[in-house]
Amino acid sequence: MLEILGRTSSINVRKVLWLADEMALPYERQDWGAGFRDPHEPEFLALNPNGLVPVIRDGDVVLWESNTICRYLAGRHRRTDLLPQQPAARAHVEQWMDWQATELNTAWRHVFMARVRKSPAWPDDEAAEASAREWNRHMAILDAQLARTGGWAAGEDFTLADIVLGLSTHRWLQTPMAVRPALPAVQAYYQRLCARPAFQPHGRDGPP
Repeated sequence: MLEILGRTSSINVRKVLWLADEMALPYERQDWGAGFRDPHEPEFLALNPNGLVPVIRDGDVVLWESNTICRYLAGRHRRTDLLPQQPAARAHVEQWMDWQATELNTAWRHVFMARVRKSPAWPDDEAAEASAREWNRHMAILDAQLARTGGWAAGEDFTLADIVLGLSTHRWLQTPMAVRPALPAVQAYYQRLCARPAFQPHGRDGPP
């Protein structure tokens, strides 16, 4: 059976959990991370030398990096609806997945850590405000894309891109901000996500 290692408060762990539920895959989850077993223990570092969650074990296959895990699971179970085989269609999905992992995550890190996690290492100061502004700018890029497609991040169909961007959208809506712009396509997108049963425990009803 698929094993998923990581705490549910991690947005990256929840990507994998949501996808597993979306595909109706049986799995077992083990708590690793803040408040649970330390991922810097030798046992965990033998699986992921970065000491980060999630990690999966699928038989003899061990993988880390959440977006890579999502690609693997979709490919392993031949879910070409979630990750197309045709090169251009697949590239459009992966483009938005990579954008989430690099550009979007970088934008929100400071303000989220300051105002939701309340980490003393990330003070709620002008840098947090700058982070919020940059996050809003990136969400406006997503809004424009959703307005063009009229449906999902990479086009008319729900894909892996929506797994990763859907959780980022939930985090954006749940993080306190002095100014949150009205982004109607993002708001409509979130309502479509909320209608998906597998999103509800990991997104709508889950932590930011």
